[in-house]
Order: sequence, then C-alpha cells, then structure tokens
Amino acid sequence: MGRVVLWLLLLALLPAYAQETYDWIVVLGAAQYGGRPSPALERRLQAALHLFREGRGRRIAVAGGKAPEDLYSEGEVGCRYLAARGVPEEALFCETRSRSTYENLLFLKPHLEGRLLLVTDAPHLPRALFLARLLGLEAEGYPVPGNYPLGYWAKEALYRLWLYLGLRPQGVFSSRFNASR
Repeated sequence: MGRVVLWLLLLALLPAYAQETYDWIVVLGAAQYGGRPSPALERRLQAALHLFREGRGRRIAVAGGKAPEDLYSEGEVGCRYLAARGVPEEALFCETRSRSTYENLLFLKPHLEGRLLLVTDAPHLPRALFLARLLGLEAEGYPVPGNYPLGYWAKEALYRLWLYLGLRPQGVFSSRFNASR
C-alpha cells in the first residue's frame, strides 16, 4: 500500500518537474555599446544563459545587426558574451545583419529548425511572438522580468495594433530605434 501511495505521489508531482526543451533559445536584439551589451541586451543574455544551463534549449541564437557608426553587431556581442560564460561555440548562432525585430526573425528563419523559445523584454514579447507566427516559426516566449516603464508597454501595444490591422511589420514601427533596442 505504501508503494502505491509513493508512486501516485511521484506521478502527481512529475508534471511540476517536467520542463519543455526547445531546439533553439532565441535572444532578440537590443543595443550594444562599443562591444559591450546594453543593460537590456545583458538581461536577455543572462536569461538565455540560465535557460541553456537548465537544459531548456539545445542551442542559442543571438540576433541583431549594427548601426553604420558601430564597430560591432548586437549578435556578435551577444555571442561573445555567452561564449565567455561557457556556452560552447557549436551551440551558438550569431545573426549580425538585422535592424528590427521583424528582421531578427526573418534573417534567423533559414537557420532555425524546430521549436523556438524567444527571449526578450516582457513588453516586447507579444509583438515578437506575433511576428514569429506571421513568419511561420513555431515559437513560444520567455519574458525577461524587469521594471519597464508604462511608455514601453504602451508603445508595444501600439506596435501590436499596427500589426493586427494588417499593416506591414517593416517601416515606422520596426526602425533601428524601436523600443526593443
């Protein structure tokens, strides 16, 4: 009788310990300054590193290009950051051309197969997931916690409204200076 209770207890608790595993953890771009991640990019990279170490993803893709005056791309800086913290080079993919959330996902798409876990700021995540689905990517999200200003939430809500209305993802709302950067 005691064994039956123990097995029932283990079966009941098993789903609580089960964690999803993704083929890719995808860190969406945010600014870098002179080869160092901005605070926003560093929060995203730390979250991705934690998820990777937990075994939640097999590989990490870091997206983001550079402004004309920059020496380094966001993807390059992010990959160096993760490699310096023990992520094997073969587990990293660095996308270095994109200049918007839409381009982050568009340029990564040919390189990613399977299930994706998008890592970005909590206010930015709903728009990123909408764009991922628009591009046919199988994506779920991981919202990086933070104390985000109300204006960031409002701007992201307007971006999503823009997309829900069927307007192009590129243009005014996906410029180099969007809120996720």
